[in-house]
Amino acid sequence: MRTFAINTFGCKVNQYESQQIRQLLERLGLRQVDTLAAKPDLVVVNTCCITHTASAKSRRAIRKAEKLSPGAVILVVGCLTTAQTGELPDFGEKVHVVGHLSGLELILHQLVDSNDYAQPILRSSPDCSIGPKNGHNIKDKKYLRSCTQFGALTAFKGHTRAFLKVQGGCDGHCTYCIIPKARPVVRAKPAEEVVVEAQALVAAGHKEIVVTGVNLGAYGQSSVRKTRWPDRRNDKLAELLEEIAAISGLQRIRLSSLEPGDVTGRLLDVFAGNPNIMPHLHLSLQSGSDAVLKRMGRQYSAGDFFATVDAVKSRLDRPAITTDLIVGFPGETDADFEQTVTLCERVGFAKMHVFAFSPRKGTIAAQMQPAVDSDVIKKRSKVLRELDLELGRRFRQQFIGENAAILLENPNGMAGGRSERYFMVRLEKNGQKLERNQLVTATLIRATTKGAIGRLC
Repeated sequence: MRTFAINTFGCKVNQYESQQIRQLLERLGLRQVDTLAAKPDLVVVNTCCITHTASAKSRRAIRKAEKLSPGAVILVVGCLTTAQTGELPDFGEKVHVVGHLSGLELILHQLVDSNDYAQPILRSSPDCSIGPKNGHNIKDKKYLRSCTQFGALTAFKGHTRAFLKVQGGCDGHCTYCIIPKARPVVRAKPAEEVVVEAQALVAAGHKEIVVTGVNLGAYGQSSVRKTRWPDRRNDKLAELLEEIAAISGLQRIRLSSLEPGDVTGRLLDVFAGNPNIMPHLHLSLQSGSDAVLKRMGRQYSAGDFFATVDAVKSRLDRPAITTDLIVGFPGETDADFEQTVTLCERVGFAKMHVFAFSPRKGTIAAQMQPAVDSDVIKKRSKVLRELDLELGRRFRQQFIGENAAILLENPNGMAGGRSERYFMVRLEKNGQKLERNQLVTATLIRATTKGAIGRLC
């Protein structure tokens, strides 16, 4: 076994874990190839199951690997293998479903050392993995959690920005979400380990780190339910962030998604006191209607959300507030939807990610009634997507004529990258040689539909 390929679906956490797999395989002497056409000896499919569409894409990737790399051993990992949704059929004899990422390290060691790839998983590591035939019937996950953990990353290969997972698991049980079934154990990486890993990523050349987790705001807690936190608040994320911000050479830090209750005064103090923490917060709204938020099982009201945004804006200079929205949740009325539109306009989001509700098997919301008509969902989604374009344009327009720091992601063609407030900036050509991962200063000269145009200073 000499080569491998990894196909990753889903969130930043999955992308981080694929980098861990990549790093281990390289340490074991294997070489990564970019495509299945290169006929890798090992293919890892890191699955996602947040929606039925995500599950379907993961299954298609497995079948594609079987077809294009018939001689390869195929390992299937990720949320689809643990959520027990019944969406993984039996595949060929060289497709092995690994029941939990923590068991994968042992499996990979044994697989690379073995000359017999016919049944390496089921024979060699019964406590850490499961096969396709019994993959939906895990009775006791304690064994899956007791296996060896992957080590810290030393580089986030192929990416300018590095994702750093510091928290895993969710027991929040929002009614539409399958993740608590896929990743039920809430735990955090110790702060000292996070700092060492961040230092290694900086040493590898990464100028920006995105701190991420399944439910990042619960960092340091054993549950994401705020009613179980002392005084219903958590400053441990703020304390961690301050330690990361002090790392020499780390020029940019961002946080992945938070909920309104995660944003404490202490967290805003850390943001305001450290210029290398970008003025950008992703706060998941989902709906602007209290009635819908309650049916979703969210831990905040629309008023809580706006109060948090107000606090953020009072402490930071024109911060970018981005969000997620679900359109057409069961029982969403015209009035509920109008409340969402009104709240979005009041907040003035820099970017809104709009998702049409799709019933997810295995969740409470999949059985909720009344369902919203699909044509109504399409119309409402169109309204929010058009509002997203307008609000984004307004947000970016206020910075025209000012300078912005751009971390270059694409030096070829029309070079560009992300500004401090996360929107994409494309640079006018001026003959200057630019390199990927270079941090440059540009004057913003024009807002565009999805970003801005800048001129190098």
